[in-house]
Amino acid sequence: MTRIVGEISVSLDGFVTGPNPGPDNGLGDGGDALHAWVFSDDPVDRELLRRSTETSGAVILGRRLFDIVDGPQGWSEDFGYGAEEAGRPPFFVVTSSPPASTRLPYWTFVTTGLPDAVAQARSSVDAAGGAGADRDVVLMGGGATIASALDAGLLDELRLHVSPVVLGAGTPLFTPGRRHGLVQREATPSSTAVHVVYDVER
Repeated sequence: MTRIVGEISVSLDGFVTGPNPGPDNGLGDGGDALHAWVFSDDPVDRELLRRSTETSGAVILGRRLFDIVDGPQGWSEDFGYGAEEAGRPPFFVVTSSPPASTRLPYWTFVTTGLPDAVAQARSSVDAAGGAGADRDVVLMGGGATIASALDAGLLDELRLHVSPVVLGAGTPLFTPGRRHGLVQREATPSSTAVHVVYDVER
């Protein structure tokens, strides 16, 4: 069964970027610490990153994150989704206005909202036989996209890579005032993060 997964790195105080994020400062001030696990040599981190990349049948991202990863300082043929794993599942970008051109060639733009992006991504996984091969639809971010999916009841699973840093400010992952029930399924510590998997209660 294809699962809809939100997966993102987060600080101990709940931020997915530091202050002042932007195209030239994608993770904000101090936010690079959130992704230390992605570049770690720790075998736990390496295996989790490899497995996550391999099981991603389709990936959804918001427009602000797209502008960063498709920008001049963003992804390349050797470095992309999954960092050096550079996975190439279908990518769906939620946006009200697609760009006139892109630097990289593999984007599908969805202008009719996040639920439609999830439906299109799920269809692409199912059409490729992913449902029988344990392939997921992964919302990789940004934080507002994952929060919107959680608030709308679209997520089956939430995977957080909790980094040992307190940023104090930045882009929050969760919408203030919204409650969600989560069931912890896994908690895997490494030298750089604690990787936690939750089932989302409906």
